[in-house]
Amino acid sequence: MITREQAIDMYNSDDLVGIGMEADAVRRRLHPEGVVSYIIDRNINYTNFCTEYCSFCAFYRPMGHKEGYILPHETILNKIQETMDLGGTGILMQGGLHPDLKIEWYEDLLRTIKAKFDIWCHCFSAPEIVNIAEVSGLSLRDTIARLRDAGLDSIPGGGAEILDDGVRHRISRLKCSSQEWIDVHRTAHSLGMRTTATMMFGTGETIEQRMNHFEIVRHIQEDTGGFTSFIPWFFQREYTSLGRFVKEEATAVEYLKMLALSRVYLDNILNVQASWVTPGLKVCQLGLRFGGNDVGSIMIEENVVSAAGTHHSATEEQLRRLIRDAGFIPKQRDTLYRTYFLN
Repeated sequence: MITREQAIDMYNSDDLVGIGMEADAVRRRLHPEGVVSYIIDRNINYTNFCTEYCSFCAFYRPMGHKEGYILPHETILNKIQETMDLGGTGILMQGGLHPDLKIEWYEDLLRTIKAKFDIWCHCFSAPEIVNIAEVSGLSLRDTIARLRDAGLDSIPGGGAEILDDGVRHRISRLKCSSQEWIDVHRTAHSLGMRTTATMMFGTGETIEQRMNHFEIVRHIQEDTGGFTSFIPWFFQREYTSLGRFVKEEATAVEYLKMLALSRVYLDNILNVQASWVTPGLKVCQLGLRFGGNDVGSIMIEENVVSAAGTHHSATEEQLRRLIRDAGFIPKQRDTLYRTYFLN
């Protein structure tokens, strides 16, 4: 691995091609077969009611708002059926932090899903799990164990933003602390569950604060090996209150540098995802030469980032063509990055 100082020097370098080549070398070492994966799943947002008021979010609605909702089970089941019909293998289900939904509500939902479908449930980010534990009067460990026993298969890395409390206090002061995010993922790993790690950058934080985030993720992975992948993306400012203070979004060059830095610094995490949702398909394709070995989901449905002004979309064939045109072999994967599908 490289040191923190080397990583900062790499980020500050003007040699974009050299940065890409360094990341590509790590990608080739970890994935010599030349495969780039993608998944067919659906992002289901079960509620947009939330008490956290994060300044970067345009999706949430305060309690009692006329545009707020909690999806009925029947609606969620219909969305899952549509996903299965499209060849989907999993759902990514997340929502706002609702003060009245106790763990029994989530357990009932998971059991209802598992009784009807053989589908992977990758659900509930760390802030949601902290919230469920608090409103239910439970420990984190008991909360995660009960959700697992009800049908939760793995936990997404959402809610990480930047794991630096100086940044978090500025952009999401009511949301869980860095330590609480860490505790959720370490606890899940100790219970035998896999999780992902994410980073949302471009909110006015420094490269040193981004490195704090990388170091936390790397240390957790050294101890537990529980992360399946790392997924960086940049803040979408349109329609958000934070956008009034962050005047410019991250550029494509900045995104590619951060993706490459992710791949080089986090070489103990097998997969790094190149995103197309915020930067678009062409930048995502470039990202496959900056360390990315996965392009994420065709995203049948997505409501959170689109609420902030991003409306990129992709079909399975578009993603397969993007991968092939970059010189790789496209393969569909499941949530644990197993590419056993015959395509």
